Amino acid sequence: MTAGVSFEAFAERFEAEPGYLDFARMGPVGTTVLGEEQAMMTLLAHSRYGTLSTLDEQDARVRDAVAAVIGFDPRQVIFQPNTSQGLMHVMFGLTGEVAVSSADFPSSPFAITRAADALGAVSPRWLDSDHGRITPGNLRDQLTDSTVAVAVSLVDFRTGYVVDLEGIRQVIGDRLLIVDAIQGFGIVDAPFQVADVVVSGGQKWVRAGWGTGFLALSDRAAEHLVPVFSGFSATDTEGTPLDEVPPPTRGVGAFEVSNPDPIAQARFAVALEEIADVGVAVIAARLAEQTARIIDMADEFALDVVSPRDDAERAGIVVVEPAADRLTALTASLHNHGVTVTTRQGAVRLSPHATTDDETFAMLRSSLVAYSV
Repeated sequence: MTAGVSFEAFAERFEAEPGYLDFARMGPVGTTVLGEEQAMMTLLAHSRYGTLSTLDEQDARVRDAVAAVIGFDPRQVIFQPNTSQGLMHVMFGLTGEVAVSSADFPSSPFAITRAADALGAVSPRWLDSDHGRITPGNLRDQLTDSTVAVAVSLVDFRTGYVVDLEGIRQVIGDRLLIVDAIQGFGIVDAPFQVADVVVSGGQKWVRAGWGTGFLALSDRAAEHLVPVFSGFSATDTEGTPLDEVPPPTRGVGAFEVSNPDPIAQARFAVALEEIADVGVAVIAARLAEQTARIIDMADEFALDVVSPRDDAERAGIVVVEPAADRLTALTASLHNHGVTVTTRQGAVRLSPHATTDDETFAMLRSSLVAYSV
């Protein structure tokens, strides 16, 4: 992928208020995404003769945009409204044992459990992890002859740890590799091509807003998965199938329930086109500098950092654990200084973006000064 836009030009398109350090929860959209939605809504509002074809074109556009970032063929990509729905399609479509960590974000554990309870065709093999981290080393001895697939998160939502996809691929052999990519999609230059299934949403690091996402399947995965939830828009019939219920189409196109939201597709597509223009590797390098600044600040104020310190093992998340009796004081100080973070299970998660400005870091420092007094 060739980057064609400078990082500075990319950063100018975002106008988030200073103090926002919660991109692992939701990423404020930029001016380009906002303008794209407004343009599409204007088109929809007037609906002049012949203009609705522009909405129809967004499906191919968004598949091209996703494919450009993950290295799949556009024909292997289908739009999804969120990560969880994509994972539901996958887990309900499998037969056999799927290895997954119970410490993972709930999307995968819920999907495998619901599929197991409903159909009985798939069963979870709950993995023991190293403080939430799945590594080739701790995974190897937990696989069985019945394991048909392994599901991992590209980035651990609790610590920011980046999984070793290539190492896991070597360990699991020809089993399907399922990747929930949402906590790294758009900011981690990952070898997605080693995976059989890649699922993500666009509301976090991609900054495309809610209702955006995708499911990508290798040809091998498409052959293995049964499209349990396959709607009228997922057949080979030209137009809407009437007076009959034809079988699902072949490939990833079968994993669609209804006509997708073209305005959400346009938001997602333009956000991904911007990322492709500047390059994921460039964004990742800038973000590594931002997370390193936060770690240095945490060290300065004697906050225990539970995220990896090696840039290669850490994405956009820095998690600190204050003493239990100081957690309330820390969260209150952050709140009082206008710093937005996520607090969960006795820890504070700070997640900047590559575009986070100096004013935000100054606000963070002020909050830590007040906390330390």
